[in-house]
Amino acid sequence: MGIETIRWAGRSVRIIDQTKLPGELVYIDCKDVETLARCIEQMKIRGAPALGIAAAYGLVLGVLDAGSGAEFEKKVDVTLERLRRTRPTASNLFWALERMRSVAVANRQEEPHRIRELLLEEANLIFEEDRKVCQQIGNNGAVLLRDGMSVLTHCNAGALATGGYGTALGIVYAAKDQGKRIHVFADETRPLLQGARLTAWELMRKGVEVTLICDNAAGSLMRRGGVDCVIVGADRIAGNGDVANKVGTYGLAVLAKQNGIPFYVAAPISTLDMELSDGDQIPIEERAPDEVTRGFGLQTAPEGVKVRNPAFDVTPHELITAIVSEEGIARQPYAPILKQWAEKGNAEDRARKIGRV
Repeated sequence: MGIETIRWAGRSVRIIDQTKLPGELVYIDCKDVETLARCIEQMKIRGAPALGIAAAYGLVLGVLDAGSGAEFEKKVDVTLERLRRTRPTASNLFWALERMRSVAVANRQEEPHRIRELLLEEANLIFEEDRKVCQQIGNNGAVLLRDGMSVLTHCNAGALATGGYGTALGIVYAAKDQGKRIHVFADETRPLLQGARLTAWELMRKGVEVTLICDNAAGSLMRRGGVDCVIVGADRIAGNGDVANKVGTYGLAVLAKQNGIPFYVAAPISTLDMELSDGDQIPIEERAPDEVTRGFGLQTAPEGVKVRNPAFDVTPHELITAIVSEEGIARQPYAPILKQWAEKGNAEDRARKIGRV
């Protein structure tokens, strides 16, 4: 991509301000936890894997000047609590914070400078793992795409949503690298237009043919045979394969089913939440009414009108053709293979923890 969605910059977390795209490419240096937390809440950085990376670096940021003993532990707790309150749906954020907390706890007898070193090492590891994981998701999923196919995607699950490669769009990028000609239809993705502002922007930078459509044009496009498959990312996946993703995803899955079009989900196993038996238990973030009534500062609805603005919806597993992760491709029934993937991920996490003590 030639851009960095996020990186550690010595004593700050440098991110692209995604609310400025596509008009400006602006970077923000978050020098304290509150600034980073607000950037997450305001969606200056977004996308489940990228939020995990941001949260990991956020804990490092929170303990930069912490003293020893009880003071250090308090800084850890306060930082964790603040970052946990930013976005409730994306499981990667909580997964990354738990990894970071485990490192802090396992090494609490060390000197503060040493704990900080270990925390930064872990955050860097989470970042590097994401790049490799997304590349593997892309390679695994590229087999689903044939030369000349048209893919419909929703929201942004590309380089801007990860450490720099992408999940859903990672499959497109991997297919392109294999010499396949892939055309992407990008839903605009109301109300914040992540598809229009972000997905179309990065696909054009990558040299992928992309056509932007209004959200409500997807059904008629499918019916006319213009779409070969749908690929989306995920913010949380329940144990039975139900998937939480950007609001509007469920509607696309229903339309895909009606029109006999494969509907694929691409996500790392860190997105799995095996403690939830189904999608009804996934917490759904409700965002500010102004995003709907005053989108980008323009009044588009009557003052005082009631608004529902869920940021996500849940797609039942019955509507999903396959789930692609770094471990491979899962098909119905999802529960057994998702459990296997999660157990492997947990074992790898435990091995990492042992290596850090």
